[in-house]
Amino acid sequence: MFSAVVNMYTAVSFILLCLLISSRQNVFGGRIINGERVPDGILQYMASLQNDIGKHLCGGFLISDSFVVTAAHCEYGKPKSVVLGTSDLSNVDDTMRYSIRKCKAPFTFDLGSDMMLLKLSRPCPLKPVPLPPPEVKLLEDAQCRVAGWGSTQTSGSMSDNLRMVQVSIISHKICSNKWAEADIKLPDDVICAGGYKTTKGFCQGDSGGPLICNGTAVGVVSFNYLSICDYPTFPNVYTSLIKFLPWIKNVVSQNDC
Repeated sequence: MFSAVVNMYTAVSFILLCLLISSRQNVFGGRIINGERVPDGILQYMASLQNDIGKHLCGGFLISDSFVVTAAHCEYGKPKSVVLGTSDLSNVDDTMRYSIRKCKAPFTFDLGSDMMLLKLSRPCPLKPVPLPPPEVKLLEDAQCRVAGWGSTQTSGSMSDNLRMVQVSIISHKICSNKWAEADIKLPDDVICAGGYKTTKGFCQGDSGGPLICNGTAVGVVSFNYLSICDYPTFPNVYTSLIKFLPWIKNVVSQNDC
């Protein structure tokens, strides 16, 4: 299976398979490093992708009453539902759980296209997070936010409580040069924030959660370096939503995929 995935995804496989096989038990389940607990009643657009026994797999975020965005590699965990409307995963009822189906994407999953769109089984009454305008520009050192459920240290146990942390945008030049040291060529349109030269960022399983800048979701948590989360030497990388806006808006407007 490993060799088959390598052949299929080429450069993507090295990073995302590190995410997926570094710890079969703790691959998913959001982890925020050096963050703070999210108070009840805020960030209700945050989604928890869960398997058939209700175990948290990945993060995601509500962008309309019927659609959630997450990372494409979260599909490996075989999510069956999403939970919306709570920051505490130990307190989930049936009103918070939605069955899902994956929308067929007009692009191929690769290093810069690690995102997928999920259709909810029924409309969600919660307020979605806004998407950015197509012309949005992210400035170096701009302060943004990432959130997720789970451990606060490398290989730590998961938490039921949603946590968030502030991260700074890292220039693509710095990010690309750093990842080149690991023989990874980053696409031009990924976003880098947190991790490098800081002790703040995401870890395995925060995958699929949003990077929020100026109140809008601009990126999707994608990957870090070799599951190292406490003192990362490489920037955290997000899939940019900007290039997917036409497709996303078309799907949402048609309310079908």
